[in-house]
Amino acid sequence: MSKNVMKRISKYSLITVFVCSMTFSGVQAQLPEKVGSLISADRTAAGLAKREGPHKAFLSIVDKESTLYVPSAVDALNYLNNRPNIPDVMSWTPNFALVSKSLDWGVTSGPMEFQKVGAIKRFGQYLTVWRRDRKGNWKVHVRAEVENFGKGPKSDLVFYEPDDSWYLKHRSHVRLQQREEVVTQSDELFSTVLKADNVAAFQEFLAEDVRYYYPWEAEIEGKQNVLDFLKKKRIEIITDPADVGRAYSGEYAYTSGTATVRSKEKVVKFNYIRIWQLKDDYQWRVIIEMMFER
Repeated sequence: MSKNVMKRISKYSLITVFVCSMTFSGVQAQLPEKVGSLISADRTAAGLAKREGPHKAFLSIVDKESTLYVPSAVDALNYLNNRPNIPDVMSWTPNFALVSKSLDWGVTSGPMEFQKVGAIKRFGQYLTVWRRDRKGNWKVHVRAEVENFGKGPKSDLVFYEPDDSWYLKHRSHVRLQQREEVVTQSDELFSTVLKADNVAAFQEFLAEDVRYYYPWEAEIEGKQNVLDFLKKKRIEIITDPADVGRAYSGEYAYTSGTATVRSKEKVVKFNYIRIWQLKDDYQWRVIIEMMFER
C-alpha cells in the first residue's frame, strides 16, 4: 500500500473518530442539567432492576416516607422488607420527567414490562412522584402502576427543565400547609364538577397536553383524545380526594384518592393520582392522571 493511500486512510479515520466524538457529546449534552439528575436516578434504578431484580432496585430508591400502590397504598419499606410476591423480572423507561424550581420534587412516568418466571410477559405504565432526602438523593414519595397490553406507539422522552425564575421561599409550616390546601380545594372542585358533568369537568381541569393512564389502554396524550376516549367507552368517573403534596417552589403538586368508574360494562372501584401544574393563567391544571384498580 502506498504512503499516499495510508495517509488518506489515516486522515479519514481521524475525521471519523472526531465526528463520532462530537455526536456522542451532543447526545450527552441533550440531557438537561436539573431534570437530568432525576432522569438518571430513575434510569439507574431501572438498570439495577434488570441486573439484580426489582426488589433490590426498589429498596435503593425508597425510605421511611415512601408509599407504593400494590394496588392499595402501603408503606414501601415495610412492604419490601417482608419479601413480597413481586415480579422476578421488571424493566421500565421514563418517557416523561419534570423537576420543580426548588429541585426538591419531581415526577417520572413511562412504559414498563414485568414477568414472573414461567409466566407470560406483562406490560404497563408507571408513575412516580419523587422528593429529595436530606442528603440530596432522589427517593420515591409515591409510586403506582397500571397494566395494559403493551401496544400503541412509543413516545419519545418529554421533560420539563425548571428555569431560574424567582419563587417565594416560605418558612412557616402553617403557610406551607395552606398552599397544599389550595391544591386540595382544586381537586375537590374537580370532583364536585365530575358529579354533575364529566365532560365539563375534564374540559375545565385537564391541561391541553395532559397524559392519561387507564387500565388496559395505551397512554393517551392530549385533552381532546382523553375526551374522545371517555366518550367512546361511555366512562363516567366520580372521585373522592384523600391526599396532597406540593413542591416547595409551588408550581407542581399531586393529589390522590379513590374513584368510582362506571362504564357500559361494569362499575369498578379505582384509586387515582393526579399531577397538577400551576399554569400561566394562575389556574391549576392536571397534566397527568392515572386510574388504577384498588
